[in-house]
Amino acid sequence: MTEGNFVDYVKIHVTSGNGGKGSTHLRREKYVAMGGPDGGDGGRGGHIIIKGNQNLWTLIHFKFKRHFKAGHGEHGGKQRSTGSNGEDVVLEVPLGTVVRDTATNAIRFEITEHDEEKIVVKGGKGGRGNWHFKSATNQTPRYAQSGIEGQEKNITLELKVLADVGLVGFPNAGKSTLLSVITSAKPKIADYEFTTLKPNLGIVEYRDFKSFVMADIPGIIEGAAEGKGLGHYFLRHIERNATLLFLIPADSKDISKEYQILLDELRRYNPELLDKQRLVAISKADMLDEELQEEMDALLKEDLKEVEYLFISSVAEKGIQELKDRLWSLLND
Repeated sequence: MTEGNFVDYVKIHVTSGNGGKGSTHLRREKYVAMGGPDGGDGGRGGHIIIKGNQNLWTLIHFKFKRHFKAGHGEHGGKQRSTGSNGEDVVLEVPLGTVVRDTATNAIRFEITEHDEEKIVVKGGKGGRGNWHFKSATNQTPRYAQSGIEGQEKNITLELKVLADVGLVGFPNAGKSTLLSVITSAKPKIADYEFTTLKPNLGIVEYRDFKSFVMADIPGIIEGAAEGKGLGHYFLRHIERNATLLFLIPADSKDISKEYQILLDELRRYNPELLDKQRLVAISKADMLDEELQEEMDALLKEDLKEVEYLFISSVAEKGIQELKDRLWSLLND
């Protein structure tokens, strides 16, 4: 999937159907002079339903169609016939989609399971027919209820990527290069910051035909938690990842400081993110000779005591199998 086809945020307008009118029909048959009321109820209006689909990875199918309207309920008929319900509109979304009320930004619900269905806007109830209003003092009511009108609402669909491992790092840390080496994904790679503007997913093939999903999250910058740059659009995808892989280049001025800045951005965005398992990979290790790597290793043992780290090189494929082993172990602890 190309970056342009990955749509993870859309606003749509949905309208449910009106309920059908109740019937005011009076029974008329041969030899039955005064048959009385027999008007049926109106059918309910169609719902707007959100449904999870595990085969979808993006919200691109909402890119060019933003208005959805359910069918109206049919009116009631004679002989107490109830009108047909209006046709429901089912909107399929990828797993990990959050549905918000656009006006208030409040979360309505989240879709996390295949075939899970939630009604986002209910159809109007059908009106009751005149036979409901028959009484001893009014045996031929000539009125019935009108159906209740449907509802209109603007909703926001927000996709949070579902992946086992999320790559976290500053722009140009080598995340896309690692994803291209460790999976069959083909993300855009270039020697400038913010090459990646949308998450990329790849399947990591492990031993004995096992696999797990890795997501390349666009680069985080300092201040992302406050919305600087595209901070909130990037950070929300990390919420769904089981394990976080921090990628920091070996030529960084201060590896420990970069790690702490990244950690602080996650904490300020959502403190629960710090409860996830973490692993630090020092990328571009092919730039280090053996002596320099030993010196750096000695420093990092003091600075990164609370987290495990390892040296890798995507270009030289150094430490890649060790990285896979460690990630698999973390995912299956």
